[in-house]
Amino acid sequence: MDTAGGQAERIARDGRFDVWAAGTAYERYMGRWSRTVAERFVTWLGCADGLRWLDVGCGTGALTTTVAARCGPAALLGVDRSAGFAASARAAATEAHERSAAARAPKAADRAWFAVADARALPVPDASCDVVVSGLVLNFLPAPDAALTEAVRVVRPGATVAAYVWDYAEGMHLLRHFWDAAVALDPAAAALHEGRRFPQCRPDPLRSLWTGAGLVDAAVAEIEVDTVFTGFADLWEPFLSGQGPAPGYVAALAPPARDRLRTALRQAVPTRPDGSIALTARAWAVRGRKPGGAAAVQP
Repeated sequence: MDTAGGQAERIARDGRFDVWAAGTAYERYMGRWSRTVAERFVTWLGCADGLRWLDVGCGTGALTTTVAARCGPAALLGVDRSAGFAASARAAATEAHERSAAARAPKAADRAWFAVADARALPVPDASCDVVVSGLVLNFLPAPDAALTEAVRVVRPGATVAAYVWDYAEGMHLLRHFWDAAVALDPAAAALHEGRRFPQCRPDPLRSLWTGAGLVDAAVAEIEVDTVFTGFADLWEPFLSGQGPAPGYVAALAPPARDRLRTALRQAVPTRPDGSIALTARAWAVRGRKPGGAAAVQP
C-alpha cells in the first residue's frame, strides 16, 4: 500500500514540484530577493572590469543584470533550461539598459545575451570565460557535480567559478516558516522540505564540491538580506504561482487544505503593527579558481 509519506518521497526525488516556467511569477516569489543577494555577491567576488562572464541558470536575470550594471563585462551570456525564464531575463536586461543612462556602464545591458541551454552542456568553447557564476540554481540541478565540471571546462586557467544558494536548513526564514507550517498540517510534506532535500546548501558541502571539481582557493561566505513584505498578501500570493517547490506544493493542495495552510502560515510569521512582515534570508556564497593563470580580480 502506498503511503502519503512514500508519495512525498518520490515527488521530492523526481522534483515534480520544481517547476520553472513563468518568469513574472517567479520574480515576485523569489527573484526580487535574489537581486539583493546578487549585489552583495558580485561585490564579494571583486572581479575586474572587461571580463567575459557566463551566468548558468540565469532565471529571470537577477544576477545577469547585476553583473551587467556593476561589473563592466566585455561579454555576458546567461543560459537557462527554461525558455520562459530566458525570455524574462532578456526583457529584464533590456529594461535595465533603458534605466541606466546615468549608470557607470550605460550600455552594459547591450552586451548581455541569453540562450536556452543545460548546465551540463554549455554552448561555449573550452577556456573561453573569465568568470562563471550561478545564483539559486545549483541545488536544483540533477547532477551538480557534472554541472560544476562543465563550468570548469569553459573557464580559462586562473578564472573564477562561483555560486550562491539559500541556506534552506536554517537561514531562509520565509521557507522555514512555510515548510514548518506545512509539515505541522501534513507530516508527509517533511520529505519536500527544502532544508531536508538540499543538505549540500551548507558551507562544508559547498567547499567540498568546489575542491572536488579541482578548483583551488575555495572560499565560502555568508550573505544575509532583509526580506520585508508589505503585508501577508505580499508574502502569500507568490506561493500561488506554482513556480518552485513550495508553490508547486500549494498548487497541488485541495482548496480546504490550502486555506488551512494559509491560516497556519499567517499565524506563524511575525507581523508588525502596520501589517508588514520583516524576515531575513541567508545565502551561502562559494567561489574557487581554476588552477594556473592569473586571478581576475580588481587590482
